Amino acid sequence: MNILMIGGGAIGREILKHIANDPQLKVTHVLDIPAAHADLRLRLPASIRLIGSLDELDIRPDHVIECAGHAAVKSAVPALLRQGIDVSLVSVGSLAEEGLAESLEAAAREGGAQLTLISGAIAGIDAIASARVGGLDSVVYTGRKPPVGWLGTPAEKVCNLATLTEATVIFEGSAGEAARLYPKNANVAATVSLAGVGLDKTRATLIADPGVTRNIHHVKASGAFGDLEITISGHALADNPKTSALAAYSAVRALRSLSAPVVI
Repeated sequence: MNILMIGGGAIGREILKHIANDPQLKVTHVLDIPAAHADLRLRLPASIRLIGSLDELDIRPDHVIECAGHAAVKSAVPALLRQGIDVSLVSVGSLAEEGLAESLEAAAREGGAQLTLISGAIAGIDAIASARVGGLDSVVYTGRKPPVGWLGTPAEKVCNLATLTEATVIFEGSAGEAARLYPKNANVAATVSLAGVGLDKTRATLIADPGVTRNIHHVKASGAFGDLEITISGHALADNPKTSALAAYSAVRALRSLSAPVVI
C-alpha cells in the first residue's frame, strides 16, 4: 500500500520509524513546505520523494496520513478527498475552524472517500462515541502540560511560563475555542468533543503546571450509559514537547489497520 504523508515533522518521523519494516505499508512521498525540504532530506530515507504540492505526485497514493497541522488540512486534504483518496487526520483540532469540517465532509462525499479522525493522545474515544448513541449529558476535558509545552501559544500572554512556580489555568471555555486558540496543543479537546457532544458543548480547561513533566489529559463524561473518567499521563515526543508520543502511535495503529486481517 503506497502512502502519502503530509508533514515530515516530529510526528511524521515517529510514524516512519515504526512502519519502516512493515511489508504492507510504504511511504512513497512526503508533502511539506519547500523551505523544510533541505532539513527533511537529511532526516528521511532516501527512497521517499519530497514534494511541495500535490501537483508533483507521480503516482496515486492508496492512502494519505496527515500530520502537518491546520494549514495543510485546509490546503491539501479537500483535493485528495475529492479525488476519492481516503485520508487519516492527525490534526483533528483544525476542525474547530468554522466551516472546515463541513467542507471536508462535502469533499469526501463528492469523491466517495473517507476521512478518518485519529484518536491521538487520548483513550476512550470509542467509548465516548458509543455513549453518544444513548445520549450524553456532559463531557469535560482538562489538559495539563509543563510550561515548556505551552511556549509559542497565547499562554505567554496569561503568565510568564519561564518563571511559573505553581499550576496556572491558561484557558477555560469550550473545546472549540481551546482548539482554535491552541491549535498545536488542543487536538485532544477537539477529538473528545467531536466524538461526544460537540465543540461548543464540551468544556475545556488548559493548565500550565511546572510540577509535571508529562502531558496529562483527563476526560470525564456522563450520560445514559453511566459515567466515564479517563486520565492519560503521556510522554511528549522528544522532538516536540507540545505533542504526546501516543498521538504518533495512534497514527501508526491506524495505518496498520488498513491492511491487517484482524482489527481491534
